[in-house]
Amino acid sequence: MEKSEEKAADLKHRGTINFNIGKYNAAVKNGKHQFAELPMARERAKNIKWRAIENLDKYLEDFEMNLIKRGGKVLWAETVEQAQQEILNICREKQCKTVVKSKSMVTEEIHLNHFLEQNGIESVETDLGEYIQQLDGEPPYHIVTPAMHKSKEDVARLFEEKLGTEPNLTPEQLTLVAREKLRLKYIQAEIGVTGANFIIPEIGGIAVTENEGNARLSTAFPRTHIVIVGIEKVLPAMTDLALLWPLLATYGTGQKVTSYNTIFTGPRQEGETDGPDEMYVILLDNGRTNLLQDVEAREALYCIRCGSCLNACPVYKNVGGHTYGTTYSGPIGSVITPHLQGMDDYMHLSFASSLCGNCTEVCPVRINLHELLLHNRHRAVDENHTSGGEKLGWYGWKQACLSRKMMNMASGRIKNLVIGKLFGKAWGSDREMPVFAGKSFNQQWKERRK
Repeated sequence: MEKSEEKAADLKHRGTINFNIGKYNAAVKNGKHQFAELPMARERAKNIKWRAIENLDKYLEDFEMNLIKRGGKVLWAETVEQAQQEILNICREKQCKTVVKSKSMVTEEIHLNHFLEQNGIESVETDLGEYIQQLDGEPPYHIVTPAMHKSKEDVARLFEEKLGTEPNLTPEQLTLVAREKLRLKYIQAEIGVTGANFIIPEIGGIAVTENEGNARLSTAFPRTHIVIVGIEKVLPAMTDLALLWPLLATYGTGQKVTSYNTIFTGPRQEGETDGPDEMYVILLDNGRTNLLQDVEAREALYCIRCGSCLNACPVYKNVGGHTYGTTYSGPIGSVITPHLQGMDDYMHLSFASSLCGNCTEVCPVRINLHELLLHNRHRAVDENHTSGGEKLGWYGWKQACLSRKMMNMASGRIKNLVIGKLFGKAWGSDREMPVFAGKSFNQQWKERRK
């Protein structure tokens, strides 16, 4: 609450966010023109993900079988701790000192950088936005654009402070500085880590989409490639990429297709010139089966992490990504986090929404996000995650609102007093409180009718 109030009042922060989201909106509008029938494309994408999630157990087993045939290894992790331990075991076996990793929200979910550093292993972000955030000691601000909240001047000051560069460098010069620093790391690293945008069971492959080529470099030079991916990223068929890749590109960045799209189907094969000697894929649950078990909330697993719901959300545009205090922010984060990390600690996210429905409107796979936020609210109440005082307060409010006699008995002065006591601190500090009339409309109507 305190963070959100602070950020909402920070006009500079809001200006930067709205400027960047404005550029995104213009790009997405142009990108959508590549679809002759966009509503039909979105409906097809939803059906593809529906089929994948409804048959998830079969597809994951098929993926494991087909990847092993090509020399890959599949590890299953139920929790963050299991995933961390599996990675640490591999690192120790390979006597790894440096890891290079491409952009991956799942690695953020398991706090991989911090965990490896605790165990004496350097972990280097190679995506430019993630690299900027790592230098600043901050988590990603946005699912797609990690440093969205920083202006070019902010980045220039950061590079000057952390890397000793000249002040006031241009974005092009800053990018070249990062490139020079990171190129050495690709050669030094013993292990490369990536996430995956999609899992392709029929060929035992994982698909990665990116704009900088850093994922390819992270898998071409190191001798070992580790993939960490959530179990929900499955696609029923390889041909589904023909629809999902353009949709992800358009709704993620406004492009027709991203610059680099790669399918990895195991370690380097005979006759291939580059690639790792070994490839491990860690399939992460970490609460996803909780969502799978909830039939009404299950469709949240259709998410392809394009970030469009964040850019459309009036709450996100005012308070920003870090305020949520979770790996996944915005509407999709508010929907899935209570299931992944516990309703008790994170149910408040589902209540921090205007329920305007804009997130549902812009979702490329048509997830009913605003309805799922309501579903979480119902669950929080039904499962007794809310306090007794809150329940008693709303019960009293309901009884008063259902009784015309009680509404008329309370004068405007009493209503203003009650509202002031209940909501004055939360709302009154930044807004003008509503003022009730001396008599209700019902009372005034009766008087005039006489």
